[in-house]
Amino acid sequence: MWHEVSRGAACDAGAPGCVKDLDSIQVVYCQGWQYDDPPRRLAERLGADPRHRVYSAIGGTTPQVLLGETAQRMLAGEMELALVVGGEALATRRRIKMRGERPNWSFPPSVRAAFPLPAPLHPSEVAHGIFDAWLTFAVFDSSLRSRRGTPMSERGQAVGALLSPLAKVAASNPDAWFRLERLPEEIAVPSPQNRMVAFPYTKYATAIMDVDMAAGFLMATTEKADALGVPLDRRIYLRGWSYAEDPWYLAERTDMSKSVAMREASAEALRMSGLALDDIAYMDIYSCFASAVEFSKESLGLGAQVDRSITLTGGLAYHGGPGHNYVSHAIGTLAEVLRENPGSHGLVSGVGMHMSKHAFSVWSSEPGPGSLESPDLAPVQRRVDMVGKMPILDSCAERARVVAYSVAHSSSGEPAWGVLVCDVPSGGPDNSEGRIYARLEDPDDLAYAESEDLVGTEVRIAALEPDRPGAAGSPSGAVGGLPGFASAQAPVNVAHIVQTA
Repeated sequence: MWHEVSRGAACDAGAPGCVKDLDSIQVVYCQGWQYDDPPRRLAERLGADPRHRVYSAIGGTTPQVLLGETAQRMLAGEMELALVVGGEALATRRRIKMRGERPNWSFPPSVRAAFPLPAPLHPSEVAHGIFDAWLTFAVFDSSLRSRRGTPMSERGQAVGALLSPLAKVAASNPDAWFRLERLPEEIAVPSPQNRMVAFPYTKYATAIMDVDMAAGFLMATTEKADALGVPLDRRIYLRGWSYAEDPWYLAERTDMSKSVAMREASAEALRMSGLALDDIAYMDIYSCFASAVEFSKESLGLGAQVDRSITLTGGLAYHGGPGHNYVSHAIGTLAEVLRENPGSHGLVSGVGMHMSKHAFSVWSSEPGPGSLESPDLAPVQRRVDMVGKMPILDSCAERARVVAYSVAHSSSGEPAWGVLVCDVPSGGPDNSEGRIYARLEDPDDLAYAESEDLVGTEVRIAALEPDRPGAAGSPSGAVGGLPGFASAQAPVNVAHIVQTA
């Protein structure tokens, strides 16, 4: 797949032989299969011998991070032509597994490496079963819903209304994995085919990674594109880009209903491009979950606008989100649209890990009016860091107040357990203030949490020993199915809702 799309990108550029001229091959991390040396194996397939080879880190921002670093190297005169490519065959792998078999694919490593998490797992997040994006993005959703004052009964409808237009785009996209429209109520209302995953997100509101997809793109200096004979109408131009990170762990965010890093990174990318949001005709906002879309819209200043398309592909739930490479599909689709609309501009965003990494890029069908300079990302990150972090405590003395939460559902669609992020005004170790994680396990409390807003509610906390027996969903062994990461040791805080008349 990597080989096919790499050759396809060269043909699309009108320079089919250019792959032999590559200065750089950069491969996005592949979740479906480990290889001994992906860039080298792809270079051999292509007949290339680039001096710069990269096998990337993980996260939804990865293709944008690679293109930003490549652009900086090109501006510094370090390279002229680079290939960024990624792909997954996770759907095929799942089918093989369902047959009770294991894939026997090419070039496996002699020793399987641990999953390359970019930061250590937090012991308290591990103890409370907080690994998966379908859960963490739902936790962020509760904080956003509460800040906006949206009634509990209306949030699911709002998610359906937000995502239904994305499904409509996917329905007309020949490259989408699910080419069918979905009405808002079809997305919002749980059914046997559309079980609740993590309240308020159903299956149809959840990003789908198990797809077979690949995409790649070529980056070149103008001089190199001229030398290769790339026609002017096949080129699009990078006008601006930026990257920033919010605090890594969920409970560290001072305000869990918004992203400061999104706001600062998007503003810097637009500033660098010399364009305003009103100049942007086409957008593909990273859409793994509704909260990511809502955070991005607020950060860009789109507010509650519903008549402006925020996807070109159909998004990660309907187009499909192939591991860490979705943004390559967004950039490729934007390239086609900008070529068809001379004089137009577009924006692409990426979100990585648990709403912690954020990247934006701005593109045009024509070069900008001035010379391009690399962004200075240090001030961008400093502005984010000025907001500060909340300390995460292992436990507290009996009482805490809910800041954000979600209820995880079993594969049958029934509520299984809940995760809470709570403020501890005082009463932590040494009477300290901060945040804790807690699990909600009582069936009555779980039902209450899906009918009444728990944000701001007081809960009673009982701290239990790590890996206690009988805890619903209690983590043990490898974390989230990731090899090489054993369960960290921290108390498990079990919460009970303090209900008042």
